[in-house]
Amino acid sequence: MDNLDLQSVPLDAKLPAHAAAPESRLDAAIGSATNHLLSLQHADGHWVFELEADCTIPSEYIMMMHFMDEIDLELQAKIANFVRSRQNADGSWPLFTGAPGDISCSVKAYYALKMAGDNIDAPHMVKARHWIHDQGGAAKSNVFTRIALAMFEQVPWRATPFIPVEIMHLPKWFPFHLDKVSYWSRTVMVPLFILCSLKVKARNPHEVHIRELFITKPELERGYFDHVKTPLGKAILAVERFFRLFEPLFAATLRKSAIEKAFAWFEPRLNGEDGLGAIFPAMVNAYEAMDAIGIPENDPRRVTAKKAIEKLLVFQGDKVYCQPCVSPIWDTGLTALALQEVLKADDDARTKEAVSHSLRWLASKQIAADAPGDWRINCEEGQVCGGWAFQYGNDYYPDVDDTAVVAVAMKQAQDPQFADNLERAGSWIAAMQSSNGGFGAFDVDNDHYYLNHIPFADHGALLDPPTADVSGRCAMYLAMLVDQQPELKPALDRVLDYLGNEQEADGAWFGRWGTNYIYGTWSVLLAFEYAGVPKDDPRVRKAVAWLHSVQREDGGWGEDNWSYHDASTRGQFGYSTAFQTAFALIALLAAGEGDSPAVRRGVEFLLSKQEADGVWNDPCFTAPGFPKVFYLKYHGYDKFFPLWALAKYRNALAAAR
Repeated sequence: MDNLDLQSVPLDAKLPAHAAAPESRLDAAIGSATNHLLSLQHADGHWVFELEADCTIPSEYIMMMHFMDEIDLELQAKIANFVRSRQNADGSWPLFTGAPGDISCSVKAYYALKMAGDNIDAPHMVKARHWIHDQGGAAKSNVFTRIALAMFEQVPWRATPFIPVEIMHLPKWFPFHLDKVSYWSRTVMVPLFILCSLKVKARNPHEVHIRELFITKPELERGYFDHVKTPLGKAILAVERFFRLFEPLFAATLRKSAIEKAFAWFEPRLNGEDGLGAIFPAMVNAYEAMDAIGIPENDPRRVTAKKAIEKLLVFQGDKVYCQPCVSPIWDTGLTALALQEVLKADDDARTKEAVSHSLRWLASKQIAADAPGDWRINCEEGQVCGGWAFQYGNDYYPDVDDTAVVAVAMKQAQDPQFADNLERAGSWIAAMQSSNGGFGAFDVDNDHYYLNHIPFADHGALLDPPTADVSGRCAMYLAMLVDQQPELKPALDRVLDYLGNEQEADGAWFGRWGTNYIYGTWSVLLAFEYAGVPKDDPRVRKAVAWLHSVQREDGGWGEDNWSYHDASTRGQFGYSTAFQTAFALIALLAAGEGDSPAVRRGVEFLLSKQEADGVWNDPCFTAPGFPKVFYLKYHGYDKFFPLWALAKYRNALAAAR
């Protein structure tokens, strides 16, 4: 704008006539961010942004090509370029940007690069090998990595948990049963049961090995399960070792029927070109399991399963990476909420139509009322489905969190065409409430915590218990319905009580699906605003005080994923981020802090960091897939959340006038 220094201009000051328009800095920032988002909307009305994980997923893609002997050399080279570009200076690979190295991710990345032709004497490979040795060698990898290494004949099968496919025959009352673990665990494990029981061998056409990554020869190693420390874990491990001894005596007919039962379980869930569970690990396991049980290469089920995996690839010139899944429903719902906040002060026809178009697309993606789904197992019989998935298609696994976000956006639109969608969504969300009043993401009462002690569960992510962030979104929607549907009032009261009980001593809330306490606190304070919780409620004031206490000197907020590993670092990071500053601002504004210096400083931070294209650029990862184990970068978070925060601030200013 003719070199105008916008940072020196008051927030609500009008820009001079020679600028782009006689509008305030705030209006200009909101307009620019809105225009950028509108330009990214797909023709059918939805938004979808890249969803990036650590190098485990692209490394596994290369390993899959060698497992099946389906090596695309050009693709392999581009994935290898991506993997090399993410290596830490010490030779390791991290779970998220800026994190220390992770042994399992580093072993898989090294193996993938060796498969891709990297010389083990190349400097980056030497550094990686030395770092892995310093951590105790490849034997210290996690369970999933050791299972992959067993299939490539790099470790003996005794290095892996005993997960025979006969598990499929266990009765529901048994301590371990598929119905007692999370959706992602089910979809990953069932085809894996087949692979492990058959002790499949990767084709590995170039016979690539990584024996150099072991300190003790893998066949002599005795410490594969040294990570099992608890008495319960050791007892379960002893039982598992005992039954492994008798595996050769298992009846062939029993194994055959169990394999058939496993396939019969995942075949109807293959989910077309969206894949089993619509998540990469399950999709790969299903693809390889179909090969293992003799389904021909040209069988439509195998062909489609491979296409589903290929659709996760993201091409970036000479680099390619593989997403763990895609997030169109989540991205579209949140973008719609941000734009609805914009529309409260600017009834722009183009923005209005974009939101309407997105809601119509979302309405078309609501899962059919009578669709089968695993959620039905622990839900009231005859319950009608009213949910949305996270991905384009995943009918067996509607997501309570996504459903609440979409339903709130539709309800705010006040469009009668969505009446049926909203009624089904409200009924379904209420039916998905767990006994403690909270909500998990995919199941009711998926909280059998003893299962996290089994050797297979060294990642600690076998379950889907209720969490404050998901529960906050559900409370938002239930609060919007109680006037018309008073029968939902008990469900709302119970979830609000749950949220109160989940508040940490310092006033924050834990964030399961976003980083971390700032995200959790945003989720709950926004829910409290929708539910009409008074601004002077002690829980609100305590949360506000915590947010004030962790604001950084530059006016922004930032929190590292390391807070999942060390809770004493909650609300802390080496720098402020736009998306977490937005979380904090939305939370504070929801708590009635519109005129506070902290909010004004946060808004100034966002305005100062907005880029020429109208959006923001946070280089860090933004959320956990599984805390301590797997992290994600939602590439849309630094685009729609800051816009939402600025628009909410503008509306607060207008309301105060």
